Amino acid sequence: LTLRVPRMRDGKFSTDLFARYQRSEQALVLALMEMVVNGVSTRKVKQITEELCGTEFSKSTISDLCKRLDPIVTEWNERSLLDTTYPFVLVDAMYVKVREHGRVRSCGVLLAVGVNADGQREVIGMKTGDTETEETWGQFFHWLKARGLRGTDLVVSDDHGGLVKAVRHYFQGATWQRCQAHFLRNILDVTPKAMKSEMSDSIKALFHATDMKAARLLLEQILEKYEETAEKAMERLENGFEDAMAVIPLPEKYRRRLRTTNCVERLNEEVRRRERVIRIFPNRESVMRLMGAVLMELDEKWAGQKTYLDMQEYWEWQKKQQQE
Repeated sequence: LTLRVPRMRDGKFSTDLFARYQRSEQALVLALMEMVVNGVSTRKVKQITEELCGTEFSKSTISDLCKRLDPIVTEWNERSLLDTTYPFVLVDAMYVKVREHGRVRSCGVLLAVGVNADGQREVIGMKTGDTETEETWGQFFHWLKARGLRGTDLVVSDDHGGLVKAVRHYFQGATWQRCQAHFLRNILDVTPKAMKSEMSDSIKALFHATDMKAARLLLEQILEKYEETAEKAMERLENGFEDAMAVIPLPEKYRRRLRTTNCVERLNEEVRRRERVIRIFPNRESVMRLMGAVLMELDEKWAGQKTYLDMQEYWEWQKKQQQE
């Protein structure tokens, strides 16, 4: 599109029409420019920045541009969560490469998505960390609580030891749901190759059981069938069964949405699509800048969509549980 700029008396004109979609692209360009200036880019990356922007960039130019974007992303990521409660929280982590002190290091990005009292999804926070230890996740959850996260009834995540311990410490009284997609992969990892397809179908049928009584009956049948031919897989299934089926007491429509961390995984895929252009971030600030801008854009997109979960049935179910 060719846009005609209105003539103003002072010669200045700006529009917020495309601002929501410009932030993530601006963050990408800034990260690319930082790579060039810090000497960590390839010739191809330099060509990309020149092609995108038509010029080379000095450190002072990048600094001035970052000052405009960073406060916007920081304000969004540090916003108060006191306006509503978040009955459902889904958490996950991804890893990116960052250059620090002349070396390329792995950096974890911790991410949390909440479903609020009105049934809308929100990206409620992201942080960088060196590892996925209990301490790192604990700091992340403490930060979310300090910003006002409350009313959490169910936390969905993978079965990482440090993460699970932190969830149980910071969300006492809440139920932990082990991601069924990750759980299935964990079981198939120790299943004989010739049996993987058959095993996968059996476990999926178990996950879709109508209630806990039916699930336990299916579990016994699977254990009896494969206890000799896939002993390690059955051991993992039996040990993780209760946590993987924690969501089953909820009404059925909530189980489908909350039995896995797929919601967060899709966010990670969108971030990866932009991150692949960079490959190695020049510093942690650029990680927060690019990923924060992308997540901010997706969060605003969610806000304009229809309700993710109709919460009326959940509130009625919860009230009944309390009375019992």
